[in-house]
Amino acid sequence: MRMIAVLVIAAGFAGAAQAAEPIEVMVLGSYHFGNPGRDLNNIKVDPVTSPRRQAELEAVATAIMAFKPTRVMVEMESAAPELAVAEYPAMSANQMRSEANEIVQIGYRIARRAGLPLVSGIDERPKAGEPNYYSYDQVAAVAKTFGQEQVLAASNADAGPWIKDFEAHQPTETVAQLLTRMNTPGTAVTGMAGYYALLPIGDADSQSGADLNAMWYLRNAKIFGKLMHVAKPGDRVLVVYGSGHAYWLRHFARETPGFRNVDPLPYLARANLGTGAPPR
Repeated sequence: MRMIAVLVIAAGFAGAAQAAEPIEVMVLGSYHFGNPGRDLNNIKVDPVTSPRRQAELEAVATAIMAFKPTRVMVEMESAAPELAVAEYPAMSANQMRSEANEIVQIGYRIARRAGLPLVSGIDERPKAGEPNYYSYDQVAAVAKTFGQEQVLAASNADAGPWIKDFEAHQPTETVAQLLTRMNTPGTAVTGMAGYYALLPIGDADSQSGADLNAMWYLRNAKIFGKLMHVAKPGDRVLVVYGSGHAYWLRHFARETPGFRNVDPLPYLARANLGTGAPPR
């Protein structure tokens, strides 16, 4: 009898877990609108505060609203309850139109459209005494020590031409089309080939390329862990982040029990068509 009771209780817990609505996560990878120049490969971006680009961003927002987001999470840090970003509630309409930052132009814009009281900042940066999450300078130094400069150069060889092509298409493409480029898997800037090409850097004892890959994974795992602390069953979470993070964040959304990855590309396609109808 005791064994039967235990089995019944266990089955009840399993049923409750299965009954919980999944948390849907749409990771919208973005280029950096404000040209901050902080990445290894930086794109020169046309002003997004022009009337043309503002209209295009409105089209993106209309299309993404078909996802019906219940939470918006962005590439900022916060220690507040629910990781709320302090500046979001105070952001004026004028600032929303004039600040060239994808967090504001996409994240805050859609959160306002959805009537959300807060935006969560889920970014993870090393604190004092913590290791670097992207130790490229160390990898470069180790590559020089071991005569592996060509391996290092080859790891980044495809990114330059991809960026030049992106910049060349800016005058004729909409924001939705440019974001489509940033969210298409497997390109020189959205795939992992460049990271994995660093794995041989060093030797059997000094594996700096492997260390960089491990720490990049760790940073993104912590970012997704913060998302998990805030999101609740049934939430539909829009994550607006630099496109370099999208590979791992989508991986966690696909592979973590209770979560479901939502592809942004069909929504961006709707923005190009000028309609916010849900994708079929």
